[in-house]
Amino acid sequence: MNGGVHVIAVGIAAPGLPDWHSAQTVLSGAAPYVETALPPYTPSLLPPNERRRAPPAVRHAFRAAEDALKAAPGTAGGLATVFASSDADMDIIHRICLALSAPAPAISPTDFHNSVHNAAAGYWSIAASARGPSDTLSAYDGSFAAGLLQAAARVSVDDIDTLLVAYDVPPPVPLDAARSIRSTVSVALILSSRADRSIGGLQLECNVRGGLATMADAGLEALRLSNPAARALPLLRLLALRQSGTVLLETSGEHHLRVQASA
Repeated sequence: MNGGVHVIAVGIAAPGLPDWHSAQTVLSGAAPYVETALPPYTPSLLPPNERRRAPPAVRHAFRAAEDALKAAPGTAGGLATVFASSDADMDIIHRICLALSAPAPAISPTDFHNSVHNAAAGYWSIAASARGPSDTLSAYDGSFAAGLLQAAARVSVDDIDTLLVAYDVPPPVPLDAARSIRSTVSVALILSSRADRSIGGLQLECNVRGGLATMADAGLEALRLSNPAARALPLLRLLALRQSGTVLLETSGEHHLRVQASA
């Protein structure tokens, strides 16, 4: 996929990287990475009724999305969206499984409402009054790369500014034994075909073999490996530095997504 895709805003929420403003100083090397827990967060765009019903995974997806919107205020309703999550909210899966195994099965209506994989997209459409195209996908540890490819395709083909949100939260016991996600991380990018507000251009190439991009800092590398959304960190580092470069992002097997960023 050649040219025409520009990053106009970034959002992030991860341990030690609570927002893009703070993350830029760490990812650029101007400040050390210190792992610190994220404080609770209340999405500002959600109406009170939906805010009460939104599960933790949805609220965390909103956290990065709303952070990205700080650099592009007033655009939420006009954006196409791509939500990428390996597992969405596994707490809900766990509770539903427990309810179904009970002598008198009874599933919470709220859990049933939130059990679909595209719950975050639904909440976003309500919060932002968004009526544009929306995709929700899952690709295990390659979910960020798959989401980036879909969002870039949406920009290139439909010429519509697109919000990508990649997010995952740790699963509960006993599901954590089968799927290890150790950190709560969400990352958002707003992509556009217009270069006037660009902080970096992107060129994408699929099915590339080679070594995956990693982080030189041990703490940031541990964070990268702790959550599928955090696989974005090598690309975010280039954007924080306003530096041209190429990173190989995990998809599946031996074939990955090559992203060439231009300052």
